[in-house]
Amino acid sequence: MMAASLLRRDKRATAAHLKADLNRTDNTSGVRQLQELLDAVLNPEKPAADTESLDWCKCLIAGGEGFEEFCKTVRSYDNATLCGLVWTANFVAYRCRTCGISPCMSLCAECFNNGDHTGHDFNMFRSQAGGACDCGDSNVMRESGFCRRHRLRTGENVPSIPRDLLLMSEMVLPRFILCIIQYLRDGYIEPDTSTERDLQKVLQQLEPQITFLEELTKMGGAMRTVLTKILTNQQTFKELSRGQEENVYAKKNYDKYLSALKNSGLVSVEEKAQGAAADATVGEDQDGGQSVGQRKRVKLSSSTKDTCIIESLKHKCFLEELLFWTIKYEFPQKMVTFLLNMLPDQDYKITFTKTFVQHYAFIMKTLMKSHESDTMSNRIVHISVQLFSNEELARHVTEECQLLDIMVTVLLYMMESCLIKSELQDEENSRHVVVNCSEALLKNNTYWPLVSDFINILSHQSVAKKFLEDHSLLMLWMSFVSFFQGMNLNKRELNEHVEFESQTYYAAFAAELEACAQPMWGLLTHCKVKETQEYTKTVVRYCLETLQIWFDAIGFIDEPAPNQVTFHLPLHRYYAMFLSKAVKCQGLDLDSLLPDQEMLMKIMVHPLQIQACLSEIHSNMWVRNGLQIKGQAMTYVQSHFCNSMIDPDIYLLQVRIVTPSFNITILPMLEGALTFLVILTSLRIHLGMTDDEILRAEMVSQLCMNDRTHSALLDLIPENPNPKSGIVPGSCSFEDMLSAVADFKAPVFEPGGSMQQGMYTPKAEVWEKEFDPIMVVLRTVYRRDVQSAMDRYSAFLKQFGIHTGNPWPPYKERTPLHPCYKGLIRLLHCKTLHIVIFTLLYKIWMDHQNMSEHVLCMVLYLIELGLDNQEPCIEEHCHDSWFPGTNLLSNLHHVINFVRVRVPETAPEVKREAPPSTSTEASSYAQVFSLVAERRRKFQEIINRSNTEATQVVRPKSSSTRWVPPGTPPQLVTEILEIRESMLSLLIKLHQKMSSKQNSLSASWLEDMDTSRHAHGDGITAIERILTKAATRSCQIKRSIQDICGKVCPPVPPKKNSPTDKKAMDKEERRQRARERQQKLLAEFASRQKSFMETAMDVESPDTEAAMDLGASEVVESEVLYDCVICGQSGPSTEDRPTGLVVLLQASSVLGHRCKNQEPKKLPTSDEEHIYLADTCGVAHDVRLTLMQRFFKDSSCLQSVSIGWDGGVYVQTCGHTLHIDCHKSYMESLRNDQVLQGFSVDKGEFTCPLCRQFANSVLPCRPGRGTEAGAWHTPTNKKTCVLVKEVEDLQEKLGLFPVSSTTESNLSKEMELVIKDIKNTTQKKYMDYGKNPGSPDNDFLFMYSVARTNLELELVHRGGNLCSGGASAAAKRSCLNQLFHVLAMHMRLYSIDSAYNPWTKLTQITQNREADGFDEERPEVPMLFRDVPSLLIIFVLTMLQPLRKEHFTCVVKMLYNLQFTQALAALSTKFSSEERQAWSTSGALKKNAASSEKSFEALLSHVISELSKDKSVYKVNLSSSVWSPQSIEFSLQQFCLPFLRLSCLLQHHLYGDNLTGCLEEEEFSSLAVCLGLLPSAPQPSNTVHSASCLEWAVAAFDLVTQWCAEVTGLSQMQAEQSLTLLIQDPQWAAPRLLQLPDNYNIIFQYYHRKACTSCKKVPKDPALCLVCGAFACLKGTCCKQQATGIFLLINASVIIIIRGHRFCLWGSVYLDAHGEEDRDLRRGKPLFLCEERYRVLEQQWVSHTFDHINKRWGPHYNGL
Repeated sequence: MMAASLLRRDKRATAAHLKADLNRTDNTSGVRQLQELLDAVLNPEKPAADTESLDWCKCLIAGGEGFEEFCKTVRSYDNATLCGLVWTANFVAYRCRTCGISPCMSLCAECFNNGDHTGHDFNMFRSQAGGACDCGDSNVMRESGFCRRHRLRTGENVPSIPRDLLLMSEMVLPRFILCIIQYLRDGYIEPDTSTERDLQKVLQQLEPQITFLEELTKMGGAMRTVLTKILTNQQTFKELSRGQEENVYAKKNYDKYLSALKNSGLVSVEEKAQGAAADATVGEDQDGGQSVGQRKRVKLSSSTKDTCIIESLKHKCFLEELLFWTIKYEFPQKMVTFLLNMLPDQDYKITFTKTFVQHYAFIMKTLMKSHESDTMSNRIVHISVQLFSNEELARHVTEECQLLDIMVTVLLYMMESCLIKSELQDEENSRHVVVNCSEALLKNNTYWPLVSDFINILSHQSVAKKFLEDHSLLMLWMSFVSFFQGMNLNKRELNEHVEFESQTYYAAFAAELEACAQPMWGLLTHCKVKETQEYTKTVVRYCLETLQIWFDAIGFIDEPAPNQVTFHLPLHRYYAMFLSKAVKCQGLDLDSLLPDQEMLMKIMVHPLQIQACLSEIHSNMWVRNGLQIKGQAMTYVQSHFCNSMIDPDIYLLQVRIVTPSFNITILPMLEGALTFLVILTSLRIHLGMTDDEILRAEMVSQLCMNDRTHSALLDLIPENPNPKSGIVPGSCSFEDMLSAVADFKAPVFEPGGSMQQGMYTPKAEVWEKEFDPIMVVLRTVYRRDVQSAMDRYSAFLKQFGIHTGNPWPPYKERTPLHPCYKGLIRLLHCKTLHIVIFTLLYKIWMDHQNMSEHVLCMVLYLIELGLDNQEPCIEEHCHDSWFPGTNLLSNLHHVINFVRVRVPETAPEVKREAPPSTSTEASSYAQVFSLVAERRRKFQEIINRSNTEATQVVRPKSSSTRWVPPGTPPQLVTEILEIRESMLSLLIKLHQKMSSKQNSLSASWLEDMDTSRHAHGDGITAIERILTKAATRSCQIKRSIQDICGKVCPPVPPKKNSPTDKKAMDKEERRQRARERQQKLLAEFASRQKSFMETAMDVESPDTEAAMDLGASEVVESEVLYDCVICGQSGPSTEDRPTGLVVLLQASSVLGHRCKNQEPKKLPTSDEEHIYLADTCGVAHDVRLTLMQRFFKDSSCLQSVSIGWDGGVYVQTCGHTLHIDCHKSYMESLRNDQVLQGFSVDKGEFTCPLCRQFANSVLPCRPGRGTEAGAWHTPTNKKTCVLVKEVEDLQEKLGLFPVSSTTESNLSKEMELVIKDIKNTTQKKYMDYGKNPGSPDNDFLFMYSVARTNLELELVHRGGNLCSGGASAAAKRSCLNQLFHVLAMHMRLYSIDSAYNPWTKLTQITQNREADGFDEERPEVPMLFRDVPSLLIIFVLTMLQPLRKEHFTCVVKMLYNLQFTQALAALSTKFSSEERQAWSTSGALKKNAASSEKSFEALLSHVISELSKDKSVYKVNLSSSVWSPQSIEFSLQQFCLPFLRLSCLLQHHLYGDNLTGCLEEEEFSSLAVCLGLLPSAPQPSNTVHSASCLEWAVAAFDLVTQWCAEVTGLSQMQAEQSLTLLIQDPQWAAPRLLQLPDNYNIIFQYYHRKACTSCKKVPKDPALCLVCGAFACLKGTCCKQQATGIFLLINASVIIIIRGHRFCLWGSVYLDAHGEEDRDLRRGKPLFLCEERYRVLEQQWVSHTFDHINKRWGPHYNGL
């Protein structure tokens, strides 16, 4: 009842009243009232979506004040010293390796930027799984890295919180949390009945409640303490969890919870029952495959010490149940964030970690069933990494909650779900089980959260020691590792190619690396010192035990099964790595850790099998297994795997050789076998190299293969045993080592557009002394890298003049062996090897067929290794009589006389040498290799390759089975060969053979031997080096060498010339002639190529200046001939069969983006900065046109300005021509070509058939002569007035122009088409400026503006002026001459009404026509407001072509008068009124002088007085500066220059006049002379007056008066407006892209969270336009635009160019300290602006060459 009355009252009042009650000493009534109210408010039977209850809670907690104020108050008592900010996936955070103690440490951007990390090794990263900020937590990071706020620990000085503030919270929140839990219990249905959606629904309804909890955690430490008390209080949980007895709902609810708990143990209730039954039946069910796993599982559950994880869970507090439901609902993001937000509270952290561990098994069980295992994994790791990275905490839970036991048991449990029987070795009887790599668990890496937690806790020393001390745990772990031993078995396909190539090997390699190798490296880091040797011994002991179990399980005795291989032997690798560590760091003796001989033999077999198979795979013997087997071979040696796979394997084999009594075995592939022997004997990674030496060797071998970027190198160098951070005490850091072995090549930009990154290249002394081909062979994934290393090596030798021929791999001295491994040398001093070496040397000398240079190289390498590693002679009981002893030195000069061999009867007896041995038999398809166990020690195997498909292996009788394949080889016969050679004599003979000189070594060569030049060279050098070494080691050898040399080289008498010699001579001569012919041809070809390159590409060489310019300078009378690049014919362009230029039309807004200011605009990087576009050229022209259209007649406005500043059409050509009909058929063929092109044929796009430049139209060339012939050039000395009249007549003729409308020729059709193309290039809005769109006037404006745009752009490309003269690169691409004709042809369809012809206004004084009744019409645009260059283009385009040059000059002169007057008028507005008065009077005096029409003072004063008639013009005062005659003259010239430049350029294109270069000061006079405004030899440039160029057709002052009157007569314009139109400043600075900040982080931090201006959301892919600074969503639909966009992708740091419907990735202008791009910010290193690249980008934008330079374009389908 009471509750009901409370509910009706005002919430805040009630809350205040209750709070007061509760604060009394006797508060029972208050408590009762509150409880009743809560019963009503928090009734779980109400729907969760009802927010009423939430509002009540907020009010009650706040105790009557507003919730916001309450939050503020509580926050002021925040005593937290940690940041603890929690983030979710995709958040950008930082990691600093210098400050981190744990590798998982991370910081939020705020703490990072407020801390001092200068010079640290940090990077920015995008969080994959979410995380939390560790600032302030000294367990995870060093205090020096804390930010200011957390370093000062401001939280500690906060006053303690008043008790009553949080009183209500303590009462209300337990009920609130219970309510949430009840909702969760109620909504849960077991997954097999429910769908994901049902669970999602429950969570969505609870969203506001959980969000509220999150808000509470953000109120700071005080509130967190309260929450912790509630969540961990066991008493509260007991009281509330079941609900009151009488409440039926609560009871039902609690039962649901209990049933959900039932299956929370690892082994569910039903399985337990089965398990008991299974125990009884174990005896009977032996061979059922299923029972294997079943039995194992039962055994496992009984063996664990800790029963708690097998049993169901029991909960004691709210926190435990909350976590339980979080798991059941598969870790909803909000819940995870809430649980993590609480972590800064220390008590909570400990309790929560324990709870998490207690639920660990349940978590993994849920994960395995989940459909969304990826998301769930991320969320799990998000939590666990916060808990386990802290060593304190991890140790605490390990001790108290058996964390390690739980983890290992759960891992075992997890893997047991996917075991299959192993097929390795003995398929039928194998008892070994392995994981099945094709199961989802492995394929999808579902196990990674577990493994990553395990690796994480093993990184703490205290935990790792606990693990290593616990023997039963170790044994469990070994049995876990053995699940991976022999997984993913490959069987060689011998007949058919496999149908389906399985890709399971990815899963297998990942599993071994993550689940076995990573924990191993983790443990190894703690076994570094003598004190820890006990641990190592234990691990080694258990490894051997488990290996023995494995050998028994697979039934392995001594020979591996043929034709199968597994790359996964983690047990072997554990053994190898702990063995290596023991000897290297812990001073243990190798022998004490080795098992007996037989076991050692067994251990060696499988790693050896892998090496053999590698060789086979590379010899294509496994080709029928598909590409994936090559993939495995590559992955096995790849940088991330090699140190956990191939290195330990080779080390094991080396250990095997070290032990006494070993046998040599040679694999079937001869080259592979020898290379392998060399690697075995010369690799020292685990045999005595220090970590620094290893790092150096790895680095050198990678750099020798190719120049590398810094990040590639970091990636390619194996992580262990050199942690990259290099913070290992006493070891060299990565950076120091890099600077010691490599030079940095700064990033260069190649003109072809390919951008180079900063690269490291080996120093010269590294090539000279450290290049180690063996290491390179070991580390190459692709065989081509070995070749690449050799090519680079020989290039180095050539460059330094050390050796010019083809060098052999150099021989490198090795680091001395660790004393334990001295036995390795025995391999080099073993008779069997010497027999092999002898045989091979003999065969090579006899030119045996399969002996490559590589074989000889490796043989010599082995001899040299033997000489360098001497060994006291040991007796070897060998069954042969080949050599007397085992020492290589003494065996070198031992002569062998006879050898008995079995060879095929067809063999040429002596030529074909086979292996020496007495009892051998060949079996053609030999097995992979044969291994004979210890007890049959006497054995040897040698190669004879006679069959290409497989290799013959010679095997001892005892183990060979005779099997004759189809196509039986010929019978073998025994031959006795007389040889009489020793290894020495063979070497010397080979030396002769290779140097092809009879007496290459004279008897005395050893005396005058210079040893220094021996290090590098080819085989000859190698042999000399070996002989020298041998001679210095033993006098006997020296004597034998001299003997042999003496014998071998008797003086040779000169031969008589026999007929055969004559033939040889002729042959030689013929060859010589052929060679000369070839040279000649090649030279001719090269010169042709060069000339093509010069004309086609933009080679800026002055001599080819005008070659491409189609208005070429030499005057040719005849017709111009064009070459068609498709059909190859040459001919003129005719009306019927026109020729066209290949052109690219593109919309361009480059001109419109020019500003007055030379400095580029800055990109805004804060809310205060903005970009104002009002001052750009495009905007200025728009404003001008709009203003004119308000007051003047539309048709007249449209001839007074140009458009196309934004969205103008730019035309450029590659200079190649083709017949238009040929082009059409070319387009057809492209259309039918199905190859995916980067362009769209339907839109008319294609690539030029000759130079492959991108194009999209063809511009017809007009028929007729080339450059206007002489007659048109020669000036007639007509008077100006005559010429003016002639021009006027020419314009009148317009209507009479023979427009061939009656006879539509092909040419005119094509011209129409091109005009259509031009119009389609740009958008409608850039064409329709008139009042009535589509009108002729509008068209007219568009046409002449195209010409204007192209002229202006060419000027920009020439640097904005014509000082440089000559034909620029842009001019070669320009096709203005052709374009002009096409436009002119089109424009002549419109005639200008003679009454309004601007020409008359320029050259005549017209009578007033006021009376004609035109009053109601708007006036025309006054001449002083008109744009002079536009008029010039209109005149030229509308007059009869070809235009005589004198007429052109006349037009320019008349227009110059107007331009000059405009300049005066504009200037006069800048004077102050006094100054204006002064100039007016001083100039008036000069009016009567003779030359007054050519004096600026007189004209200026006249303009001032005329314009003053209308008081309003000078009303607005603009300037305050003082003007002198010099400054006036200068500004007049500047004002007129743009017009002169355009006119000059136009004249250059129409008449082919040369543009002469000049100094900038002289530009005005030089252009004036060129245009004929000044007599040819001007006075010294400083005295040229702009006024002296004037030439008036009628009285100047009258004309000026008339022009001014047009302005003053405008009644309805305001002063400001007419002023705006009067001052048109034609000067614009060059177009620039925005200026970017130097550090990329500034851009990134400001823009990556910024909301898009149009759709107001934060874009997924934010992009920034570098032209105008617009911020857009790249893939969003809200931002679409045309023309060329240059966008910087904020999240990727790259620049993308969008041209219409195509796009291309341009690259990045931001590089890191090592000169590398960081696309997609994957590495997150600080990036800095590369000025050169940015300049290149800007230059390509201005010159419109993106299409030519960047080759990789693709359509974006609006999907960007």
